[in-house]
Amino acid sequence: MAGIKNRDQYEKTSERVEELLSVVDNNTSEYSKEYVELELLSNLLADYEEKYIPVSSPTLPEILRLRMAEMGLNQKTLAKLLDVSPSRISEYINGTSEPTLKVAREMSRKLAIDPHVLLGL
Repeated sequence: MAGIKNRDQYEKTSERVEELLSVVDNNTSEYSKEYVELELLSNLLADYEEKYIPVSSPTLPEILRLRMAEMGLNQKTLAKLLDVSPSRISEYINGTSEPTLKVAREMSRKLAIDPHVLLGL
């Protein structure tokens, strides 16, 4: 197979990969027919996805909601942690306002958010 050309081929290849995943495990020889087929099809899927199914970077509001859930924070406690008002946190989460450089630095440090995301890079 030269490559996946359309969505139908993509779906069929995905189904075959799922079948192979139920057969191939850590104990399967890398020279077995199933292992080689799985490796080949997985690479073809990855190539197709890279070209036709781009993954966008998460937005700051998405990252803030995720980090709040992970850390068990609500808007009020996050506001205290970052030394801003709860209404400002609401604006960040709704995407109607962006943090100042000082607040972005605190988000990076205290919430472990990549500075590139905070700066929109």
